[in-house]
Amino acid sequence: MAADYYETLGVARNADKEEIKRAYRRLARKYHPDVNKEPGAEERFKEINRAYEVLSEPEIRARYDRFGEAGVAGGAGGASGFNQDFSDSFADIFESFFSGFAGGVGGPQQGRRRTGPARGDDLRLDLPLDFKEAVFGGEKEIRIKHLETCETCNGSGAKPGTRPQTCSTCGGSGQVRRATRTPFGSFTQVSVCPTCNGVGQMIEEKCTTCAGQGLKEVTKKLKINVPGGVDNGTRLRVANEGDAGKRGGPPGDLYVFLSVSPDSHFKRDGINILSEVKISYLQAILGCNLDVETVDGETSVKIPAGTQPGTVLTLENKGVPRLGNPVSRGDHLLTISVEIPTRITAKERELLEELAKIHGERTGKGGLEGFLGNLFHQK
Repeated sequence: MAADYYETLGVARNADKEEIKRAYRRLARKYHPDVNKEPGAEERFKEINRAYEVLSEPEIRARYDRFGEAGVAGGAGGASGFNQDFSDSFADIFESFFSGFAGGVGGPQQGRRRTGPARGDDLRLDLPLDFKEAVFGGEKEIRIKHLETCETCNGSGAKPGTRPQTCSTCGGSGQVRRATRTPFGSFTQVSVCPTCNGVGQMIEEKCTTCAGQGLKEVTKKLKINVPGGVDNGTRLRVANEGDAGKRGGPPGDLYVFLSVSPDSHFKRDGINILSEVKISYLQAILGCNLDVETVDGETSVKIPAGTQPGTVLTLENKGVPRLGNPVSRGDHLLTISVEIPTRITAKERELLEELAKIHGERTGKGGLEGFLGNLFHQK
């Protein structure tokens, strides 16, 4: 099966040109064979290039959207297979690997240091809810494990009374440079310092509490408010409750994904609630007042005389609150099911046949079967 170029770049089908270019640059930097030595990285890099080559050119992209791979099988971007945007983006990536030409204007570019603050990781928690909890929401207590800044070393990772030292290999920059001479000139290649792993500092005496990490795992209880109207897959963001950041960076966030357990009595359709109520054939014929169960508790419902099987009664404002607007609620749709007895007593049959006789004289359709069929199948 041909690859989906939008999936390859991780963008939506309506992504604009700039979104596609940003996605391409990010992925190409990650999978370039000079950086990524893992098996399959080179093949992945080729797939990314091909996807960008097609989606970056409006006319070729239009053909691809209409006909798929068959519409662009002859190659994209003309005879050369590359358009100008593709070449420009590849040049940007090339420059991110090689900081510049020796002796060029301005000299080598200064690489980015990794010694500054770094944001903590986001965390995910799956939280089950029962049906009514999802309808009405409420406060839930959860327990999470996340990384917090070590109080012993204040996040430095060094034993109290000491501090990290500047890495002697990279001089604190977190990067090392290697000059490569080619027939076209001298290139300077920048890579992460292997001694300090790009941090720019070395810890000689590690904090015993966090083993030099500057962070420690802590179990924490949290109370979160679940809004009314949530459904399966609803995601709640709890700010700053992810892992703590490194070197004084901000913490990540906690994302709570909700899953709603099915209910034995109620079903949900958007903001409406569905349920079924069974009544006897006599209640269907004569009508009645019936107490039925809703998410708000029991409520009295009038069943009109002559109600047919499958009739749906609407209980207004008894459904699910609209998420973000709890004063607006859906409806409860009540489907009527009529129970027909499989056995009746002789007295019941006598009375029903008498009723059928009266019905036949009035309508010209005699017999018990005709009476019951007319009663429950004609609207």
